Amino acid sequence: METVVFVFLLISLSVYFIITLFDLECNYINARSCCSKLNKWVVPELIDHTIITVLMLISLHWFIFLLNLPVATRNIYRPCPLSSVFFSLWTKKKNQMKN
Repeated sequence: METVVFVFLLISLSVYFIITLFDLECNYINARSCCSKLNKWVVPELIDHTIITVLMLISLHWFIFLLNLPVATRNIYRPCPLSSVFFSLWTKKKNQMKN
């Protein structure tokens, strides 16, 4: 039952990320405010995914655990700061506006 709650939280966060990125694309918000909105949810998302993976290991759901393991490993060893991604997007948009 706990896993269902954690999966629902991950799906909700993904929808929030998509909506915020769509707002950025449509120029409703600027890149800095988008980064500040999304960066505060990156660490809880990583923790949530790690908890799901550990719960799958404990509850002996091997196949689902093996499916989650590469993503969890990537999250642990390479957490991507969103500010660098959006800064490059912001500079790209700025260069497009000049042309």
